[in-house]
Amino acid sequence: MTSFSTRISSLAIAAALFSGCGTKVTRVSHDSTIDLSGAWNDTDARLVSEEMVKDCLASTWLQAYGAQKKSPRVVVGEVRNKSHEHISTETFINDIERYLVNSGKVDFVANKAERNELRDEKADQAGNSSVQTRQAAGEESGAEYMILGSINSIVDQEGSKAVVFYQINLELIQLETHKKVWIGDKKIKKFVENSSTKF
Repeated sequence: MTSFSTRISSLAIAAALFSGCGTKVTRVSHDSTIDLSGAWNDTDARLVSEEMVKDCLASTWLQAYGAQKKSPRVVVGEVRNKSHEHISTETFINDIERYLVNSGKVDFVANKAERNELRDEKADQAGNSSVQTRQAAGEESGAEYMILGSINSIVDQEGSKAVVFYQINLELIQLETHKKVWIGDKKIKKFVENSSTKF
């Protein structure tokens, strides 16, 4: 009996220890600010894209265009990652696109990759869909302006302390003339202490 009780107690203790080492997950708001490592994260992408789009849409180029009583057609081109770390620029670009579309101030045109997929669909429709429902090729809305940019970084690290500096540059360029009608930049500086990360 003593042996049985001892075995049960041992199992209970082992279970308690095992449960104590388990993973704990806490759901948080998607727009909450959480910095664990000091590296670029979703909060940086969201805040930078929101602020830069606001600056772009408040600039004089849009006011001048407004005299034509129509919305400019804009497309986002490449945003190059020139920083020291892996950054998903796609997430950043998606944030820019969302803020532009939701602003209601511009007409947004599909990017290059999306246009190729749409053209494939129209080519398929040309051979398989009825004349009444197929979407004709050669009727695309061409963009008048393209946003291009880059994400750059500088790291100063000594031991377990680091200063991580990001500079994000975006430019809005008139496609026909190649004239830059807006240039924006956003800077982020983070001081990371007790870091085990080698930037």
